[in-house]
This record gives sequence, C-alpha cells and structure tokens, in this order.
Amino acid sequence: MKKTVTALALAIGMILPLSSYAKNNVVVVATGGTIAGAGASSTNSATYTAAKVPVDDLLNAVPQIQNLANVTGVQALQVASESITDKELLTIARKVNELVKKPDVNGVVITHGTDTLEETAYFLSLTVHTDKPIVVVGSMRPPSALSADGWAFEPL
Repeated sequence: MKKTVTALALAIGMILPLSSYAKNNVVVVATGGTIAGAGASSTNSATYTAAKVPVDDLLNAVPQIQNLANVTGVQALQVASESITDKELLTIARKVNELVKKPDVNGVVITHGTDTLEETAYFLSLTVHTDKPIVVVGSMRPPSALSADGWAFEPL
C-alpha cells in the first residue's frame, strides 16, 4: 500500500539514519501554527484557526510514526507563529537545550507556523549548541483540510 509522506514524518526521517530508526528517541516540540490548526470544514482550508491541536493529538493521528523512531511530544507553546516574540523564542531555545542535553534524546523536531519559522530556526542556530539533529517543520494546510501536508499518512 502506498503512503503519502508528510512534513512531520519527513522531518523525523531526516534526523535518523535509515538503519537505526527503532532504537532512536526523537522528541517533537510543538509550538502551534498551521501544522496544529483546526477548521470547521475539510473543503475550506482558508478558514481555520492556527495552534488548536495539541502535540499528543498530532502524534496519535500518525501511529505509523512509531515505526520510524520512539517519538514523544512536548507542548512548548500553542500560538500562531506571527505571535512569537523574544519571550517565545527563549522558551523554545530553553526547551530544546534541555532536551539535547539528555543522553537518551537522539534528535528534536519542532513543529512551527510558517510565518516565523525561519526566524526561529536562525535563533536556534545561535542559541542551541549540539551535534544532535534539530529540524524545524511547518505546513501550509491545517490537519483538518483535505490533503493536509503536516501530519497525516493518507492511504492512496
């Protein structure tokens, strides 16, 4: 059966070598954004609210993700990314620094809104010093939309 690989699964796949998925631990740090958005209609992705879906729901929607690695989630923020200020950037950096210091954490994926994703990625490059992989990922359509690009595996 063919599967559509979406942003979250692709991000986790980028972190780990193919031969070692099952023995690695990846933490998904959720911050909100469209990737965690919800709308009233699957056919109208223009009317949704960002940052509504908690990280546990996001991960539970993709049970196959556990085939890639031991994946857990942390809800660092729950905001639309245009609302991210210095305070939120520091919160994300502190959480990521705390996680990468743990010997049993092999990598971190940060789900984020696309409005300020690159600013957060740049800030983290200046404030997080580790050899462990960190991936920042977002989506253009909320999970409630048809053909969501953030967190679903869709059978074809």
